Amino acid sequence: MKLQVYHRTHYRYAAAVRESFNEARLRPATIDGQVCQSFTLKVLPATRLAHYTDFLQNCVHVFDIGETHSELSVEATSTVITTSERVLPPDTSSTLLTKLQQTPVAAGYHDFVQPSRFVDTLVPAQALAREITAGVDQAWLAAQALMQFVHSNFVYKPASTHVHTLMSEVLANRCGVCQDFAHVTIGLCRALNIPARYVSGYLYNGPLDQLRGAQASHAWLEVYLPELGWRGLDPTNGQQPDERYVKIASGRDYGDVSPLRGTYRGTSERKLTVEVLVTALEQRAA
Repeated sequence: MKLQVYHRTHYRYAAAVRESFNEARLRPATIDGQVCQSFTLKVLPATRLAHYTDFLQNCVHVFDIGETHSELSVEATSTVITTSERVLPPDTSSTLLTKLQQTPVAAGYHDFVQPSRFVDTLVPAQALAREITAGVDQAWLAAQALMQFVHSNFVYKPASTHVHTLMSEVLANRCGVCQDFAHVTIGLCRALNIPARYVSGYLYNGPLDQLRGAQASHAWLEVYLPELGWRGLDPTNGQQPDERYVKIASGRDYGDVSPLRGTYRGTSERKLTVEVLVTALEQRAA
């Protein structure tokens, strides 16, 4: 598919602020069956933009606004080509779960089997993860079982959580949004020694689709399996990411990939407005 993504973040401050330093992770990645054809980033008040690649290989734009201002607008527009190459048959053979649990994690993947800022503890998840995957012998099948458990047993409830909600809270309350579902599934996978990482991006909701999380930034996860590499799972919709998904960044959890974050001097009173629109410039084949 050929998709266009428009993402606008707007802050209106109660009083003038100054010395605003920011970083944005908004450029779609060119990876895993996805190509970013074009990307523009517009910031008002106008300022100089720079970018770098972070330690997780995500593109990060940085900018600062020294003068006083009462509003900040960050507008990203992207054109992306996606394919369904990333989707695996559900019964694809993979490493035995017992072997994965008994083998030291390969260098470079250690961070993805450890607790992190939002995937805060794995101890409560261990017994549940083992119960869900009882009788499952392969790691890919186990990861899919964990995804389907979250999809079927957790309630999708907007505004029931916030961006700083921990996995342990969601696990206890069993409700939340796509960010929370991703964090819980990541925790369950890590509890079984399956490397798992958080993915930020977008989801195109076509005229015939009934998908959750398509009206804003979306989140899912990827698990790493030695023979298969990184493979995506979306517990919010109970499926593998296909050509309707646009990947932006990946990390240990949301804390590594938030679309926009920064600091400034001045009032803490502000109004935040976020607009996201994903449109199809070319539809997928029937």
